[in-house]
Amino acid sequence: MFRVISRGLFFKVRYDNFHKSKPAPLIKRKLSVKKELKEESQHFVSILNNQDLISKIPFEDIRNFCFIAHVDHGKSSLASRVLELTGNQGQEAQQIANESAHKRNNFEMSNDTLVMNHQKEKIELLDTLSVEIERGITVKASAATMLYPHPSAVGPEGVLLLNMVDTPGHVDFGREVSRSLSFVQGAVLLLDACQGIQAQTWSVYDKAKALANPPKLLVALTKVDLDAARPIHVALNVSEWLGIEDPDSILTTSARNRIGVAEVLDAVCREVPSPKALEDDNGVFLRAQVVDSWYDARGVNCLVQIMSGTLKENDRISIANDNVQQSFSVQEVGIMLPRSLRTASLMHGHMGYVRFGLKDPRQAQPGTVLIYSADSSNVSNFIIPKLPQSLQSKSVFYASVHPMDGDGFEELCQAVDKLVLNDVGLEVVKTSGGAIGSERGGPFLGPGLKIGFQGLLHAEVFRQRLLDEFDIDAIVTPPKVPYHITYFPSKSNKVKEQYTEIIEDLSSWPKVGTRFKIEEPVVEACIMAPQAYAGNVMELIKRKRGTKLKTNPIDEEIWLFTAQMPWGDIITDFHDELKNVTAGMGSLDTSDADPPTQEADLWKVDITLNGDVVEPLAFVCHKDAALFEARIVCKKLHEVLPRQQFVTVIQATAGGKIVASERIKAYRKDVLTTGGSKAVGGGDITRKKKLLEKQKRGKKRQQSGGKVTLSQAAFNSVISRSS
Repeated sequence: MFRVISRGLFFKVRYDNFHKSKPAPLIKRKLSVKKELKEESQHFVSILNNQDLISKIPFEDIRNFCFIAHVDHGKSSLASRVLELTGNQGQEAQQIANESAHKRNNFEMSNDTLVMNHQKEKIELLDTLSVEIERGITVKASAATMLYPHPSAVGPEGVLLLNMVDTPGHVDFGREVSRSLSFVQGAVLLLDACQGIQAQTWSVYDKAKALANPPKLLVALTKVDLDAARPIHVALNVSEWLGIEDPDSILTTSARNRIGVAEVLDAVCREVPSPKALEDDNGVFLRAQVVDSWYDARGVNCLVQIMSGTLKENDRISIANDNVQQSFSVQEVGIMLPRSLRTASLMHGHMGYVRFGLKDPRQAQPGTVLIYSADSSNVSNFIIPKLPQSLQSKSVFYASVHPMDGDGFEELCQAVDKLVLNDVGLEVVKTSGGAIGSERGGPFLGPGLKIGFQGLLHAEVFRQRLLDEFDIDAIVTPPKVPYHITYFPSKSNKVKEQYTEIIEDLSSWPKVGTRFKIEEPVVEACIMAPQAYAGNVMELIKRKRGTKLKTNPIDEEIWLFTAQMPWGDIITDFHDELKNVTAGMGSLDTSDADPPTQEADLWKVDITLNGDVVEPLAFVCHKDAALFEARIVCKKLHEVLPRQQFVTVIQATAGGKIVASERIKAYRKDVLTTGGSKAVGGGDITRKKKLLEKQKRGKKRQQSGGKVTLSQAAFNSVISRSS
């Protein structure tokens, strides 16, 4: 312990000295910077100005690495600064980055404009989707190829070829992180110097260590220049919890002020090994493995890693699978900066894009291998690299997606086919016109698709992309949770022997009076939150029926909570409630539980509108909470459903009886006046009653045949029903 503390003290002295260095006077510094930039601009190496070097770099001088971290810990920002330093954003940006790298006290410079003029553009560079820019998160991994001079290069040029991948941080996109890790030999684990270890920090760390060939792991602290930063405290905690012997090996960075960017790149070049060649590589047989895919106006694009051979334009290639038949002509080949740069060829070890006229998006899933068409008959004689089965896409939950426009089902199918290529986490199950359950839509929704998502944020991003990229306003129903129903012998349901079935669609839920037992899926929840909110977190876990609760202090401020919790309660609004009770400072991660299910006393709650059951609005909850949650859903529907020309009666039924009800009044015209003057004068009251009764009968006819329009807000009321 003393050794760790002493190293921590040395870490503190080094960090303090780093901060206390005084900047040169502004005028002298500007003159010196201008002179240095003029001299050094002759020696800058960048892939934009030295494209001819790409083919000269040997296989041993290639480094593949990625950034992994908890959400909002600065991955994309740091990746953008790395692109700036290596010249992928132009010579002017590279000059500024090199000047900042040489001035270690750059965050004390008074010439803030030099930094801030480029900050917004660079940070948003890798987040190309509109939903990423709006939300400030990364939802899809991005790749870039760079050139960087370094002493570790063995080739005569003295330059390394770096392939960098920026990964998402949110728990919903964990499988994309795992796939990215399988294609690289190094990973930089970033931790916010203000927040320290978070739930997804554990998650991505475990993902990296669990791979068959785990990448070399480097640790770096981000945002060290903020007033709230605690770099020493966080570094010592990380050293203890992640088993890092030397806290001084932890890098310190800040993308905002370009602190430590060069040090991160130097560490990657020095410590990350070059990729290993395949055992049967003869330098001729092509094997290009698909890393990622996306769709644009020119069709399907594949990001590939050349495992062996060379890929050139006009080559004839095929997809290596059990039935190699179709042949494609390579139309365009290049590298990513991250914008595409056409190079006409990709050599062994290179990572770049290829367009070859692929029409079916499902043929270009990550892990797919491309070979020469001429070698398709000999494919069984060579090693074909494959992704582990655990890295294949596996949906966390399913939901039904319906177009707002009842006639827009075909347009929705076409848009989803294109999004599937851009988002490998989507799993689409198209249903026929005779589908049952929520995909059928019922009287309130048109036909829809059953789609698997990685989480609620994933579903929100999917719906937003449909609107932004295809102008399709869609409705995503509440998540479907698989329940294990065991039926017991009974005369009422004519069951002679006990059997078990898995039900996802609630339209197949057992009817009232049937003898059955329910087992619901459970997960291990890992929660990190400040100690000041420990009581709120434990109360939330208890309210969500969590069991086997354990607490473990990470330090004097952060606590780790682990509990076994029902998946149905986690997947709805648990994350939002956790953020509410911890002032936005709590984080959540989940893993498989053992055993994966537990017996529970659950009720299905049906929602009816004017007597018609709306199957997509049905939900399952614990028997003790059915009354409370049914009332909340009815009240929220009362707020979000539009007022009609007829009365709308909202009812919730559970256990064979009505447990909650709300009533939306109809629009009503004053039939006793016309144009501001009385239509019925004085006299007998029966004349007025006659008109009112006539209006009442008309409203009743409308109520029996009128259609209530549902919106996404109506289904969100079911998702967030516990508050």
